[in-house]
Amino acid sequence: MVDYHAANNQSLYSAGGQQIYMEQENDWDRDLLLDPAWEKQQRKTFTAWCNSHLRKAGTQIDNIEEDFRDGLKLMLLLEVISGERLPKPERGKMRVHKINNVNKALDFIASKGVKLVSIGAEEIVDGNAKMTLGMIWTIILRFQSSFTERTKSTCFFSHTVFLFLHSWKDGLAFNALIHRHRPELIDYDKLRKDDPVTNLNNAFEVAERYLDIPKMLDAEDIVNTARPDEKAIMTYVSSFYHAFSGAQKAETAANRICKVLAVNQENEHLMEDYEKLASDLLEWIRRTIPWLENRAPEKTMTEMQQKLEDFGDYRRVHKPPKVQEKCQLEINFNTLQTKLRLSNRPAFMPSEGRMVFFALSLLDHLAEKFRQKAAIHESWTDGKEAMLTQKDYETASLSEIKALLKKHEAFESDLAAHQDRVEQIAAIAQELNELDYYDSPSVNARCQKICEQWDALGSLTQSRRESLERTEKQLESIDELYLEYAKRAAPFNNWMEGAMEALQDMFIVHNIEEIQGLITAHDQFKSTLPEANKEREAIQAIQAEVQKIAQYNGIKLVGNNPYTTITPQSIDKKWEKVRSQLVPQRDQALQEELARQQSNDHLRRQFANQANMIGPWIQNKMEEIGRISIEMNGTLEDQLTHLRQYEQSIIEYKPNIDQLEGDHQLIQEALIFDNKYTAYTMEHLRVGWEQLLTTIARTINEIENQILTRDAKGISQEQLHEYRTSFNHFDKDHSGVLQAEEFKACLISLGYDVENDKQGDAEFGRIMGIVDPNNSGAVTFQAFIDFMSRETTDTDTADQVIASFKILAGDKNYITAEELRRELPPDQAEYCIARMAPYTGPDAVPCALDYMSFSTALYGESDL
Repeated sequence: MVDYHAANNQSLYSAGGQQIYMEQENDWDRDLLLDPAWEKQQRKTFTAWCNSHLRKAGTQIDNIEEDFRDGLKLMLLLEVISGERLPKPERGKMRVHKINNVNKALDFIASKGVKLVSIGAEEIVDGNAKMTLGMIWTIILRFQSSFTERTKSTCFFSHTVFLFLHSWKDGLAFNALIHRHRPELIDYDKLRKDDPVTNLNNAFEVAERYLDIPKMLDAEDIVNTARPDEKAIMTYVSSFYHAFSGAQKAETAANRICKVLAVNQENEHLMEDYEKLASDLLEWIRRTIPWLENRAPEKTMTEMQQKLEDFGDYRRVHKPPKVQEKCQLEINFNTLQTKLRLSNRPAFMPSEGRMVFFALSLLDHLAEKFRQKAAIHESWTDGKEAMLTQKDYETASLSEIKALLKKHEAFESDLAAHQDRVEQIAAIAQELNELDYYDSPSVNARCQKICEQWDALGSLTQSRRESLERTEKQLESIDELYLEYAKRAAPFNNWMEGAMEALQDMFIVHNIEEIQGLITAHDQFKSTLPEANKEREAIQAIQAEVQKIAQYNGIKLVGNNPYTTITPQSIDKKWEKVRSQLVPQRDQALQEELARQQSNDHLRRQFANQANMIGPWIQNKMEEIGRISIEMNGTLEDQLTHLRQYEQSIIEYKPNIDQLEGDHQLIQEALIFDNKYTAYTMEHLRVGWEQLLTTIARTINEIENQILTRDAKGISQEQLHEYRTSFNHFDKDHSGVLQAEEFKACLISLGYDVENDKQGDAEFGRIMGIVDPNNSGAVTFQAFIDFMSRETTDTDTADQVIASFKILAGDKNYITAEELRRELPPDQAEYCIARMAPYTGPDAVPCALDYMSFSTALYGESDL
């Protein structure tokens, strides 16, 4: 075999090549036609291709863009290559007639699913070479689609080529293509890769001369062009495909005829062999029968002895080969008839004389054949009646019944297959009777028994099928009922289990509304019980229907419902538990809880009635105390008396608080955690009561301190009233204290220089340090009075006290206990002695005390 791969070890249509060439089906690349060499190749190739088809209609074209302008030859070309009739062309010479004809051709092309991109009838009529070539290329791609589709995956010849355009330039591929299909036309081994022109011309000439493929390409154009026109190459290669595909069809047809003739010749040869063998055997029989029938006695002992020896030779020498020939004759006859039947030929009919012999020789064969077939049949039928009469389906499940039916269908198929054997047995018996077989009575009796048994098997088979199908239908009904039962029992069982869980679920409520909601929901649940009971009865009725069908038809149900594990007994048990046990228990629990919540509600109302009176009372008292402390009606002593009387009235209200505490204790014991009848809680009221007591006590203390301050500082009632008025004026929120900004505004109104500058901020910071030592950001009225009295009256200082102690000490830096007891009252003297530290100066004497540190400590300037 020629190694085409040695010439070009490349692949014709690579994966990328497929993409490149198939893209041209959708778009005509007009830019390629700008190359004159390509346009020249395409003109020649496309013209030759068109003429290869037009010559079938007895015409051709010379100039591709001129001869198609009137549309007549274009329509004719399409009719030839498609085998279809186009609309009748217009024969006028006017431009409109030509455009109409071309449009008919283009419409026909478009009807085949071909896109004609920017190709119009006017351009073809105008003789536009680019458009005309593009149209012809589109026609080639469409109407030689079998070649195009073939080339999408691989080339149709063994020689594989790669880079389609370049692989044809050396001419080897064209020669390989021809050699692959017609090796006698090309001596491929003599071709040289370095002589492409010779190779190409050789291929073109051979193709034109022997394959009827017109020369569409010039060798020089291909060799001298860097990149030959792909469309011209593909068009020419497609002609090879069509040429070789036609030859392949002819070869296939010839092979079919040869095969048929070969079978016929073989059959005729077998017939001739049979006729010759039968003729020879009959001739031997005709010669032998008179010799065997000769009963004439011989006259001498020698003659008789010779006759005996001749008969012995006949039995030992002459008869055995003839018996073998007779057997071979039967074999040949059967083989011939089988081959004729398999090849759809009529049966072979020997000549009449030979038929007589064949009938005689076939009689024993038929009898033996009858015995063999009868024995095989009787062996097959053994035990079949017992199998067909068993009632295994009575206890079978549906799946087992279906399996039995499948098995029975298989048996019926087997039975049907044996029908031919029974008919053959009957036919052989009939034939033996017609041929007057000597043992016909026994044959007939055996055949009669077989036929009767066959009829019985048929009846039993039909009866068993009917029983199986009836049982299957009944079990399917039961299965449907089982499925219906399962579909309804599952949700009902889930409902009952959910109901049981809900009925046994512990509930926690906090008020009457919640328990009443539960009671309402429970009543609604109880109202659904009658409907649920109907569903239960319907489910149980399904199961009862199953039992009824099974009992009526004698079906023994084996196993439980295959679709569910929920039994009727479990449903009844759960239903009885819900209806007779859980529902009454739930009723009782809900009523008990209702009574408890009613009692709790009474406790809530009782507490709320008291709380709703005490809460506002405390609030009013707090507001009155605040008003009293602000308004300053009368003297401080009058205010103090009024506040103490007010305090007493508050204390006398304590029994109401105690009673409320008792009600609260009952609520706590009842585990009541909310009360919708009041916004007051015991803790709230308790805090309010304590604040009320604290506020009245603190207010009384403030009045007492104001009295002390007044007496100590010598402040008049009018000054106090003025202080209070100023304080209240700047206390905008009536909180009883001045915030930092309010206090600053007050100081500015009193003439203090605390404006928003560095010096003013420093002064304000100093004052705030005096009135608000704890940095709370607020100034009380008492601190305000102390500051104002300190600023307006003469006050003692640490230095003044030190100077006083120095006088008592006789101008010494220390003082003794004796001097203190002598100059001060006893209790004050002992107070000083107990708190003064020992003096440790250089002039110290025993028991000397440090009055200086004591004095500074009195005013917070040091620690005692």
